[in-house]
Amino acid sequence: VQLGASVEDVLERHDYPERVERLLAEAMAASVLLATTLKFEGSLILQARGNVPLETLMVECNDRHEVRAIAQVGDDWSSAAAELSLGELFGNEGQLAITIDPVVGQRYQGVVPLDGDTLAACLEHYFMQSEQLPTRIWLAATDASAAGLLLQVLPGHDQGEDADIWPRLCQLTATVTAPELLELAATELLYRLYHEETVELHPSEAVTFRCTCSRERTEQVLLSLGEPELRDIVADQGAIEVSCQFCNQEYRFDPIDVEQMLRGGAGGR
Repeated sequence: VQLGASVEDVLERHDYPERVERLLAEAMAASVLLATTLKFEGSLILQARGNVPLETLMVECNDRHEVRAIAQVGDDWSSAAAELSLGELFGNEGQLAITIDPVVGQRYQGVVPLDGDTLAACLEHYFMQSEQLPTRIWLAATDASAAGLLLQVLPGHDQGEDADIWPRLCQLTATVTAPELLELAATELLYRLYHEETVELHPSEAVTFRCTCSRERTEQVLLSLGEPELRDIVADQGAIEVSCQFCNQEYRFDPIDVEQMLRGGAGGR
């Protein structure tokens, strides 16, 4: 996975510290890597959460390879935090959660401790503990791009004539560098790593930033607050203003909009 414009589209909407930008970009690459392994309509949500000084990293990627992402930085963030390991950034109670949310079917979530030094190490631990699939992941990011490579033994493919294939491929892939992941064309990178192996290359697919917020969805959230609270907010503030945390899109509902909402009519103007 190699991301450019989608990373820029996410990061330009927020003012994150440089360390957070790179972690969020890595998480975007990781979420796309994982989402492409799923064979259904729906979304994969990758979330790292803790307390201080970094509270949340969250990325959502759907089966159309549309991504959105957000981070929440604690009030006590300082320049010293840039030197902390991933586990230290999220504190002693940090967790990594991966949620599978299919359009049809039951939602599933797996959670493991954030006890690795890197996001890639934590994801490898997740697969070993939750999925019991031998998995290696390499991630790299700048403030304008991200890349990732996932190597995994598919179920039923670990028994064959070439018993050495997994350790051999892990050893070959471990030679990859961050600049190679970020800068080389995928075909060139794969040739450098696996030119002595048989490789099947699938067509490339685009990844784009897209937020799922809308005025209609915002209305539904507001209606869940109940009529008394909505009327109190309008009486106190004159209107209701809601800003999407993912894309910074703002939605404003004046008293007429609120009345239309409460009566079940169209609230958009």
